[in-house]
Amino acid sequence: MVREFADIHEVIATQGEPLGHTDWFTVDQERISLFADATEDHQWIHIDPEKAASGPFGSTIAHGYLTLSLLAHFSQSFLKVRKRPSMSVNYGLDKVRFLQPVTVGSRVRDHLELSSAKETPKGHLLSFSHTVEIEGQERPALVAQTLSLWVP
Repeated sequence: MVREFADIHEVIATQGEPLGHTDWFTVDQERISLFADATEDHQWIHIDPEKAASGPFGSTIAHGYLTLSLLAHFSQSFLKVRKRPSMSVNYGLDKVRFLQPVTVGSRVRDHLELSSAKETPKGHLLSFSHTVEIEGQERPALVAQTLSLWVP
């Protein structure tokens, strides 16, 4: 679900309201293995399906940071701003909690809310609340508070 806005001011006006959720995204073993290669984190719970089948989760699981990294993909699919800023800079994270592992083959999606917006000399600093849910699970995979600087 993409929300379209005329400009930054329309986005800011949504502060405190849910912006919706993304489409479901499947986390497959190939993605998990590629992330393991990229980060040099080759722990068996991520890359050894046979050993992981008898492990605590019953299958391999995505790295927490892999799930977190999907926020970049999800964020792009949420908002379309017609009068875009010249750039949007990842300004960091205020809070991240990994609440439940994402097992291989799971489908995840992100729920987004603009928590706050502050005008600074460099642009608008936006704080977004993310909740990444796992299809069929009550507890989310993660919650995170991200910061983005939108430069005019």
